[in-house]
Amino acid sequence: MSKWTEKLPEAARDFIAGRRVDEVECIIADIAGVARGKAMPASKFAKQTSYFLPNSIFLQTITGEWADNPSGAFTEPDMILVPDFSTATAAPWTADVTLQVIHDAQDQAGNPVPTAPRNVLKKIVALYNAEGWQPIVAPEMEFFLTARNLDPNMPVMPPMGRSGRRAAGKQAYSMSAVDEYGKVIDDIYDFAEAQGFEIDGILQEGGAGQVEINLAHGDPVALADEIFFFKRLIREAALRHDCFATFMAKPIEGEPGSAMHIHHSVVDAKTGKNIFSDKKGGETVEFLHFIAGMQTHLPAAVALLAPYVNSYRRYVPDFAAPINLEWGRDNRTTGLRVPISGPEARRLENRLAGMDCNPYLGLAASLACGYLGLKAGKMPRAECTQDAYNMETDLPYNLGDALDLLEEDAALREVLGVEFCNVYDSVKRNEYKEFLQVISPWEREHLLLNV
Repeated sequence: MSKWTEKLPEAARDFIAGRRVDEVECIIADIAGVARGKAMPASKFAKQTSYFLPNSIFLQTITGEWADNPSGAFTEPDMILVPDFSTATAAPWTADVTLQVIHDAQDQAGNPVPTAPRNVLKKIVALYNAEGWQPIVAPEMEFFLTARNLDPNMPVMPPMGRSGRRAAGKQAYSMSAVDEYGKVIDDIYDFAEAQGFEIDGILQEGGAGQVEINLAHGDPVALADEIFFFKRLIREAALRHDCFATFMAKPIEGEPGSAMHIHHSVVDAKTGKNIFSDKKGGETVEFLHFIAGMQTHLPAAVALLAPYVNSYRRYVPDFAAPINLEWGRDNRTTGLRVPISGPEARRLENRLAGMDCNPYLGLAASLACGYLGLKAGKMPRAECTQDAYNMETDLPYNLGDALDLLEEDAALREVLGVEFCNVYDSVKRNEYKEFLQVISPWEREHLLLNV
């Protein structure tokens, strides 16, 4: 076994046991969370000391266009990619023996590139660590399995199940609904096992063909890496069975949207104790400060939690998505929910993030809001004990409004990184401008002959 393969995690070593690695994919997440990078023969990877990509990959929009560089000329200098061997994992859907390795981006002086999403999340975690805290997260991933959609002008349809019928909605927690596309689920389990990922549970959600996968709680960077990998493995599993997997926030009209609910807790780095619970098992003032930080800064952070025009179609009352930042104990209508738990597991669930967000940026933004609350020491609004869907919204209505709020929140911009926020704003405003140039079927149907 060569020196670099000795650095691999156990699951990756098990995957290649007794076999020769054919290819290594050197990957990094761009602003959208799309995997960018290079694939190379494993023999070349073993010998190569430096890997390069232009820093312009963080200026590319979801449509493939290039946003303006807010820091100056578009000269595209190379970044140095540094492999993080702890992330090495199988690509079990490939025909040959392939490994994926996430890389960190450094400039040519060896400094972290501030616009790289993984570096943004690492920066937020480091702020917690500097206070003697370790943030813990537990993400939930919702997505839709759909019929193949080859014409963007046609609505997305649920997939055909093994019964020969299309998947039905309003079947939350139904085991038979999950069984309809059981072969896809089986492949998801098999791929996850080959990659060394632990699935806490899979269930049917409320939408037609909508599935939720829960992940065990843990380190934010490690879990963001897993979600980054999971999106790819789920898509690959679906394609094996003639359907698509989509992480759009609202892919099907009339169905619920897909969220990435994030459960947060914070532990003392020295004692391992949850700082949200006191010695008697009650809630601490730090817990309330964390909630207050969420209420104060999440309106600006929504630009990262809901990053596309489609994202805002999810925030509709009575469609299992929040419309405000009320908080409540065991209340799923609020944007901020305190689940039932013992003192050691006391946590806050942020229900705002869509599954379409970049997992690194979604976790970074949410954690940043809680961090600012812990530092500011303010108290939240009174607990909501009613149906929060009947209360006023305090979320932006569209991507443009969300970007304006992010631009105005100096504290959040500072902790995320001003240079990163400027690049993010440039990319997203470019996408928003492109969207506004598209004429929708609704406009043709209702305006063409009537106005």
